[in-house]
Amino acid sequence: MTNQQKDAEGWVYAIVCDQEKDRHYLGLYNEEKDVNFIPVFETREAAGDCFLSIPREKGNKYEIQALHIEELSEDAEKNCFVVPLFDGDGAIIK
Repeated sequence: MTNQQKDAEGWVYAIVCDQEKDRHYLGLYNEEKDVNFIPVFETREAAGDCFLSIPREKGNKYEIQALHIEELSEDAEKNCFVVPLFDGDGAIIK
């Protein structure tokens, strides 16, 4: 399956943090807009381009994973997060 096929079916890429027994999405906070968000990307390459510039906690393992946007959005909403789509340069697409 190509990246374009995944995108067409509602798949996005997010950074997942693996902490000891718990696995969760990497969430961030924007002070200026007072919003918690989980950055997602259209392609694995775009996520990889931004990976090093995203703040992370030392000692945790992170990986880029394909996730279905509906499932991710439901989890995010339950925890008061929004899910903006970013490009490889870190700019918000939507």
